[in-house]
Amino acid sequence: MPDDPARSDTAHPDPQRAAGTPDATAAPAPLGVPEVARLGAEILARVESVVVGMREPLHIALATVLAGGHVLFEDVPGLGKTLAARSIASAVGLDFRRLQCTPDLLPSDITGSFVYVPSTAEFEFRPGPVFTGLFLADEINRTSPKTQSALLEAMAEGQVSVEGRSFPLPRPFHVMATANPIESEGTYALPEAQLDRFMVRLSVGYPDTEGETRVLLARVARRQEVATVEPVTDAATLLAMQAGVERVDVDPDIAAYCVAIAAATRRHRSVEVGASPRGSQGLLLVARALAVLSGRDFVIPDDVKRVAVPVLAHRLTLTVQAWTSGVSAAQVVTDVVGTVPGPPSVGAREREATRG
Repeated sequence: MPDDPARSDTAHPDPQRAAGTPDATAAPAPLGVPEVARLGAEILARVESVVVGMREPLHIALATVLAGGHVLFEDVPGLGKTLAARSIASAVGLDFRRLQCTPDLLPSDITGSFVYVPSTAEFEFRPGPVFTGLFLADEINRTSPKTQSALLEAMAEGQVSVEGRSFPLPRPFHVMATANPIESEGTYALPEAQLDRFMVRLSVGYPDTEGETRVLLARVARRQEVATVEPVTDAATLLAMQAGVERVDVDPDIAAYCVAIAAATRRHRSVEVGASPRGSQGLLLVARALAVLSGRDFVIPDDVKRVAVPVLAHRLTLTVQAWTSGVSAAQVVTDVVGTVPGPPSVGAREREATRG
């Protein structure tokens, strides 16, 4: 069962205050690109001090958070997916709640519910664990589709509805989920509509021999099981970083390049249903955040290529023939990126960045 959320002394408490997360209603002053890049580098350094061998997935996960999106880690157990989510939450200063998904989990275990209070003879809303800054749904494919769908409104609109009443979630709010792709017994595959709400799906992969040795030595050195990460920012600063990313304009040719890649997935011979416009938008937004983390106020084609598989692969439905032939969605996206021509016009600074 989820953690018992904080009580309030009012009949209908503010869920944000009950969850202990400040309500950042005022628009923050955007941070400049150099400051966002500096803070991003420090966040990654802090996280990598405890999470070994995951630099690329961590980089893309942080870019996704800066782009305002949600992250799905899909890989075999024991690779540090939960540790990565917890460490990112700690480094960016967000309140963190983790919920272990099980088949008997109910939607109210995520969103919260109204409880009758005898002393006031009224029903009081008790917010669930989703009222936090970063919510981790561990093994999300182990709970029923009805419970999985309880996150759809939260991920899409930043609010939850309970018994006809809507409650806004804290800002910023992000969902990270983990899934085990190799086990099917007792699991429920995420429906396409739910998968589409995750801006990226990341595979961690096994560390190399040197990285795995560092994991063991780091565990011995800290003398305890739990690894902690000191915060670099807080919720308000993260909002300012996100606002700084939003101020960066994107060349129309780069936008057209993202659309061309998404459109090519719809025509691929191995694809039954290709990426939607939400996919091309995710491609643009994550690429822009990656550019800012690299200290640039412009996006280059390599930024788009770098995130194409994490952003688009989970949005594709392959044909039966492709699936039985062992073709993967990641292979399809890689094939598409290799065949779609790059933007026709690239400025001098973009050419210099590409050469660098």
